[in-house]
Amino acid sequence: MMFPHRNTHKYTWTYPDGKSHNQINHVLIDRRWHSSVLDVRSFRGADCDTEHYLVIAKVRERLAVGKQAAQRVDRQRFNLRKINEPEVREQYQIVITKRFAALENSDDEDVNRNWENIKENIQTSAKESLGLDEFKQNKPRFDEECLGFCIKGSGLKFSGYRIQAKAM
Repeated sequence: MMFPHRNTHKYTWTYPDGKSHNQINHVLIDRRWHSSVLDVRSFRGADCDTEHYLVIAKVRERLAVGKQAAQRVDRQRFNLRKINEPEVREQYQIVITKRFAALENSDDEDVNRNWENIKENIQTSAKESLGLDEFKQNKPRFDEECLGFCIKGSGLKFSGYRIQAKAM
């Protein structure tokens, strides 16, 4: 046993003669979670009408914390497939060259402000030349026809129930 306990807490089974003890019951856990096991010991006082003692494992519960909606940022997705077209590529290069030429003249020493300006220039240039990518709307799986069948089916189900109830 990997946890230090008195011998009476290590035994999990007593011979029918009541004098000899052994450790034959164990807790199995996946290797991935083995570090979550805090303690394992047997409890002799639990009356289970058997020669075996109750074995209890204390396990640390690890919960995955999801990203909160407030932390998620809706980013603009640009239509990058248009960059393969030569005219659009040239237009993008011209627009971004003009914007960076204007940035070179600024004498701002603040790194964060410079980064924000660069990021804004790239996003604005991409929006002007490439445009935004349109999200594909999946076809709804549950359309009006399905809804009609569901309503019709539930009506039949309930009407059958009413007929059976009236017959009783």
